[in-house]
Amino acid sequence: MTNATADRIRRADAQRNRAAIIDAALACLASNPRASMTEIAQAAGVGRVTLYGHFSSRRELIDAAAAQTMSRAEAQLAPLDFDGDAREALELLVTSCWRIIENFHGLLGAAEEELGAERIRQHHDEMMLRVRRLIERGQAEARFRSDQPAEWLVACFFAILHNAAAEIREGRLSETAAAKVIPQTVQALVSIPAAPSSRTP
Repeated sequence: MTNATADRIRRADAQRNRAAIIDAALACLASNPRASMTEIAQAAGVGRVTLYGHFSSRRELIDAAAAQTMSRAEAQLAPLDFDGDAREALELLVTSCWRIIENFHGLLGAAEEELGAERIRQHHDEMMLRVRRLIERGQAEARFRSDQPAEWLVACFFAILHNAAAEIREGRLSETAAAKVIPQTVQALVSIPAAPSSRTP
């Protein structure tokens, strides 16, 4: 075996181990957002030395898992058609985003503790841009309220989804109820306010 072949084998093994560790982290954190590095290593079938060889800390591992999750989320959203009626497109986007968050709310809980709000927001940059473009289009077409900035509506959009995930983790909201109330809440958020009555009291 040549040195070049041996190097390729080592790189392939390292890539498989890294992928296995991230997949194990996602699985462990789904059931327990406080899963330890030891638990994740065991689930991945690797030793602690191998795990720490790839990720020097739990924070670094969770950051990598979050990045992979958002990459997969974008791959799921990319084929969807958001070019139709803005309100219908928003409902499709809300439903699609919620399904993604629903699958990874354990990771989200761990990320909130380890990474902080700003880093989580950075991971959401592409998705937030997608939401902002849709809201701005809805405002331009007079389908969404324009009395509030698009940036604020986007921030509220993600606050609703993330807080719903937290409510589910705490057992205060069922996933079935969340799937119904989240689209309703977001639609209410962007709806054009009713004109005030002109009648005098």
